[in-house]
Amino acid sequence: MDLALSPEQAAVQQLARDFAEREVVPHAAAWDRAESVDRGIVKKLGALGFLGLTVPEEYGGSGGDHFSYVLVTEELGRADSAVRGILSVSLGLVAKSIAAWGSEEQKRTWLPRLCAGEAVGSFGLTEPGVGSDAAHLTTRARRDGDAYVIDGTKMFITNGTWADVVLVFARTGADPGHKGVSAFLVPADTPGLTRREIHGKLGLRGQATAELVFEGVRVPASAMVAPEGKGFSVAMSALTKGRMSVAAGCVGIAQACLDAAVRYAGEREQFGSPIAGRQLVQELISDIAVDVSAARLLTWRVADHIERGLPFATESSVAKLFASEAAVRCANNALQVFGGYGYIDEYPAGKLLRDARVMTLYEGTSQIQKLLIGRALTGVAAF
Repeated sequence: MDLALSPEQAAVQQLARDFAEREVVPHAAAWDRAESVDRGIVKKLGALGFLGLTVPEEYGGSGGDHFSYVLVTEELGRADSAVRGILSVSLGLVAKSIAAWGSEEQKRTWLPRLCAGEAVGSFGLTEPGVGSDAAHLTTRARRDGDAYVIDGTKMFITNGTWADVVLVFARTGADPGHKGVSAFLVPADTPGLTRREIHGKLGLRGQATAELVFEGVRVPASAMVAPEGKGFSVAMSALTKGRMSVAAGCVGIAQACLDAAVRYAGEREQFGSPIAGRQLVQELISDIAVDVSAARLLTWRVADHIERGLPFATESSVAKLFASEAAVRCANNALQVFGGYGYIDEYPAGKLLRDARVMTLYEGTSQIQKLLIGRALTGVAAF
């Protein structure tokens, strides 16, 4: 594995960093307070090709490799994880799933719009009573002639109220567990689909997180993604790569913690000199730095495995587990450096801690990652 970025990758990283500093960082605190990101950011992401990374150019994508995708995701996470989530879901979970599993018609219909930022996608898997045990989801899709009728509720859906299309997972057959799950592309304006934004979240406040209710939502049979009964495979393949995206966003959060802690320690004076000269402050900063480096290398390893065509599922779980837990440690240490000022939202430490905490929960909790890693190493499923 060559850790040196190619000129093209370095250029993408710099483009993303400049974009984030110009279009995201100045507004992040205000968006957090308002619990709403400016939706105009979507077309700006699309205009730079960020929403089309790794998607074939023939379908409106911008191509590129998974390293470039990770670099962009890290920079957005560093600026505002709420914005990072827009890209991770609309591109990472929805557009990439359509590119991998969709019919030619589905690719031609949705990918150009999603990649350009003219449409937003959401990933409808989690339900009010079904999180980690996704194989036992209860939303149903009943065949009715040349259509399917979907009934059920989805919860904690990122981009939920913004989405133009929902990749929704529903049970189509009598088979128990994952064998009876299928995937559908449902336009958000389909009659019977209602959406309610969830407010009062601890973190990622600017992100449009929603509850989706499907009541007699009728879609043509052509809306099914992949063969009937293969929906769970669609979901798991998306989440395996999605964990790399979450890990990269966590690296961004951790890097933001390091930047903020170093800057503040150099400015804040106690006992007649900057606190940067205090040994225990340096310990806090060095702990952050080690976590940043380790999380970044684990995340880059996943991208490297994907590019070389190697198995990467376990590596993705390792990266997601470590990076998400590391982001929480880094944010907590950064807040300690800030002291009492870390509790005031004029400073970034509090928001970083709040945004980091959810990373250990979604797209597979830390506990689920440990089970996946343990099963991969031992060959035995835990119970």
